[in-house]
Amino acid sequence: MGIVLNQSFKNTISTYLGFGIGAINTLFLYTNFLTDTYYGLVAFLLSAANIMMPFMAFGVHNAIIKYYSTFKTKNSVNSFLTLMLFLPFVFIIPATIVGWLSYESLSSLLSKENNIAGNYLWYIFILAVAMAYFEIFFAWSKVQLKTVFGNVMKEIFHRVAIMILLFSVYLEWLTADQFILALVLVYVLRMVIMKLYAYTVRFPKLKFQKIKGISSIIKYSLLMIVAGSVAMLILDIDKFMIGLMQENIEEVAYYSVAIFIATVIAVPQRSMHQIMMPLTAKYLNEKDIGSLENLYKRSSISLLVVSGFIFLLIILNINELYKILPEEFTGGLFVVLLVSLAKLYDNSLGNNNAILFNSDYYKMVLFFGVLLAVLAIVLNFIFIPVYGIEGSAFATFLAIVVYNSVKLLFVKQKLNMQPFSIATLKIGVLLLVIALAMFFWDFSFHPFINIALKSIIIVIVYFTLVLWLNISEDISTQIKKYLKL
Repeated sequence: MGIVLNQSFKNTISTYLGFGIGAINTLFLYTNFLTDTYYGLVAFLLSAANIMMPFMAFGVHNAIIKYYSTFKTKNSVNSFLTLMLFLPFVFIIPATIVGWLSYESLSSLLSKENNIAGNYLWYIFILAVAMAYFEIFFAWSKVQLKTVFGNVMKEIFHRVAIMILLFSVYLEWLTADQFILALVLVYVLRMVIMKLYAYTVRFPKLKFQKIKGISSIIKYSLLMIVAGSVAMLILDIDKFMIGLMQENIEEVAYYSVAIFIATVIAVPQRSMHQIMMPLTAKYLNEKDIGSLENLYKRSSISLLVVSGFIFLLIILNINELYKILPEEFTGGLFVVLLVSLAKLYDNSLGNNNAILFNSDYYKMVLFFGVLLAVLAIVLNFIFIPVYGIEGSAFATFLAIVVYNSVKLLFVKQKLNMQPFSIATLKIGVLLLVIALAMFFWDFSFHPFINIALKSIIIVIVYFTLVLWLNISEDISTQIKKYLKL
């Protein structure tokens, strides 16, 4: 247990540090050191590569984690890892051939609305392969219970490198085109370093022998391709479609900044998810429905309290934050509001995803995910041409609300439980009252000072009322422990 707690703590630190560096890059350096066109291009290339990544990985990074421990002999382990190293080429080689033969057509498709995007087609492909094999080598080290170095590479390395590259652009050591090439090389370098580390943990010995249960492994990998594609599609389809459908690719940059601000709300859920998954699995395996329902409600209200606090910090400081950013980025207020509300609803479901993934209904997650992806694409096609980035935000909001509502109703129908209680109503009213009372009120100092002062007031008012109303027993206990009450 000690190794789990130790690595979990270190990984949490590196994740938050990486997120902070990413915030500096996204909100300040990209917006000031690159033109809007090139920032939009960077966001478009990374989104497209993220969408392609699950296909390039061929589900191998998931299969390694699931099946590695089932092989007990050296020969079987080596045969399995050899398969995992080469399996992605089943997709990469045909994709390379198709890309080579259809380069002009694909380039013209990307350039239909944005002439600049078509010139970087191979960058998307190289980024996707680098991202895919990074995840594979990270999984390679995970199964050896070595996660800290990989998490640093995943969360910090490329963000620090990009920060250095952005300053190089500012100092005119690099042009914008050279920056984009260097960015691609950073992802390739990250993959190579992760490979070298993974090989120091366990050096591969190529072994081409028949593997027991290979059909199950292939089926699982294929399923994970679809699941991973859906997950990446949900995260990046809006930015990709804005770049594809809007004449001005800088719109992707404006949207990316607004989305980054709003997705801060998702951080608590990512952290708590690591704890909720094993607990949920334990209760389901033991058929302890009472404890599972208790965890469902407690995780929902705890996440809602914490994410609600972050929601208030964002919404009530957004006007001051936009004063710091270049003026052209200030049109994303509606995007921030809608996506923040969607993420808040996401958090309110507590361990709903963990219940679905660990129950007998895990395949329904994939089914619901595909429905969400289709819905998101259709809604983006409808709203982007009419309303631009605000239309994409509205499409994302609607898709997430429908997706979460379907999952909520499914768990209610199959397991007869739901996460909401009177405490949910209390926190909802509290968030609404504080938001309405403080949204139109700001100090008259420098924006940084205004944000700091208003945030201090929000902290005091919000958590005093949360404690007084005893909305969450877990949160109240932590507050009292911290304040030694």
